[in-house]
Amino acid sequence: MAKKRKKKVKIKILPFFIIALIIGLLIGCGYLLSLIPIKNIYIIGNSYLTDQEIIELAGIDNYPSFLATTKISMKKKLKKNPYIKEVNIYKKLFAEVHIELEEENILFRKQETGLIVLENKQELNDYNQYSVPVLLNYVPDTKYDSFVKGMNQVDNSIKSQISEIRYYPNGQDEDRFLLYMNDGNYVYLTLTKFKQINYYEDVLEKLEGKKGILYLDSGNHFQIMED
Repeated sequence: MAKKRKKKVKIKILPFFIIALIIGLLIGCGYLLSLIPIKNIYIIGNSYLTDQEIIELAGIDNYPSFLATTKISMKKKLKKNPYIKEVNIYKKLFAEVHIELEEENILFRKQETGLIVLENKQELNDYNQYSVPVLLNYVPDTKYDSFVKGMNQVDNSIKSQISEIRYYPNGQDEDRFLLYMNDGNYVYLTLTKFKQINYYEDVLEKLEGKKGILYLDSGNHFQIMED
């Protein structure tokens, strides 16, 4: 009876070795890339929060791994802060992180409580010396929402020129407010005309340095102060 010949199977080691080497190189490169830290952080759009505060809020103050730190995680942390209205984060080449913010606008500070009021009516206990008007007295609940809406219409450049605000109704107008300006002028406004204060700079040019009371609640006229 003829003996069966055993076939020898040649195992090609080289292809397996090459594949294993490539996999190892990919894993090694991935590991090395994961060790690259965030190198530069650029922040745009912040007025109230400092760059350092934003960096800390985003959790990247120790410049962690660029790849391991996700945009979603940074955005989620930043959105917890009441000052931050919207945020967009971009990761770019050379391990750069770009943070673009839109902050909630600060409308005024209540003298009664010391709280600052944001455009969404949220009130915060913040003792930073922001250049915002101080509301001197109580505004009735029936007028408060309209007052906040009116303040939202005031440009920030004008708002920074308002020192104090007083609810100042009279027999003819229950919606009347008196604004004390940093330059020494006074402005009367009614709730439906708050936006007109944005033309304050134009009015000043025509006054030629004169001081007085600007009535924007009715009549739109200026009364010069007597010495």
